[in-house]
Amino acid sequence: MTRLLLSEGWPPASEVSLVLCDDAYIHTLNSQHMGEDRPTDVLSFPQMEDPKSARGQEDRPLLGDIVISLETAQAQARERGVTLQQETELLLAHGLLHLLGYDHATPEDRQEMWARQESALQEAPT
Repeated sequence: MTRLLLSEGWPPASEVSLVLCDDAYIHTLNSQHMGEDRPTDVLSFPQMEDPKSARGQEDRPLLGDIVISLETAQAQARERGVTLQQETELLLAHGLLHLLGYDHATPEDRQEMWARQESALQEAPT
């Protein structure tokens, strides 16, 4: 994911907190912060109000927190026919892009974010 940070103009020393949890934990967070009474695969909690405009202003920026449910990731991995590691890398890239200011609220935003996510996964070392 360092390559993703660098390609987006962020220093490799950027800080991100990663929590790997179960469905019960992420369900609680999803209910409290997103108003969704269900588990989900990944949640992101940015620390910057406008990360795209803050890019390049700090040597060690605190980007935020990413929470991934390994239970949901495992189920999705089985459905997609990939490994848990591959699914977790996808969710990590997705969460990191949210921290960097990407979103998928509109079809255009979704297309841009999914393209960047796919590009990041292809850039990742195997």
